[in-house]
Amino acid sequence: MKKLVAAFAVMLALAGCQSLPPVNFAVSNVGYSEKKVDAELRAITVSLASPEEKTGDLPAGAEVAAPLWQAALEDAINRMAIFRDDADKRVNLSVKILAIDMPAFGASMTTKSAARYELIDRANGDIIFTQDIAADGVVPFDYAFVGMVRARESLNRSVQQNIAQFLQSLETIDVSKPMFPAKVAQQ
Repeated sequence: MKKLVAAFAVMLALAGCQSLPPVNFAVSNVGYSEKKVDAELRAITVSLASPEEKTGDLPAGAEVAAPLWQAALEDAINRMAIFRDDADKRVNLSVKILAIDMPAFGASMTTKSAARYELIDRANGDIIFTQDIAADGVVPFDYAFVGMVRARESLNRSVQQNIAQFLQSLETIDVSKPMFPAKVAQQ
């Protein structure tokens, strides 16, 4: 019985020493891109999907994620320097957060995030690029004893991975070939 009480006391002490990590969507290890997108990025907007658009859960308080997601995305794109500031074409990046599915409890915490990224030509409304990206952030049980710490870190990792996947897809974009032209050519 004494060993059980001692083990419980140690677990409580360790749990009390852990603080909740900050929400941090910033992507690490973003390098300078040698390949450039032949467009100037003028604006980035991040918003939550409407009930008809969402593909999963958007928990109460999810609106706090949008400005943090936008700041992390702006930081990553700036560090990557993939857009040309002197290009003739001007584009906007619009991001819709489609889902943030966080676990309520569990040993290993996995958060799933999904977002739709659209690159839009400001001159004519062409959708140059659109892609739905889903990513998982997995935090094993041995990361932290307290479940809230693991859950918060899984959210961070999920969004970081989501943004990183988008950054990888940027290198394949050809702005001269929009995926969805706004106007059909007249014949």
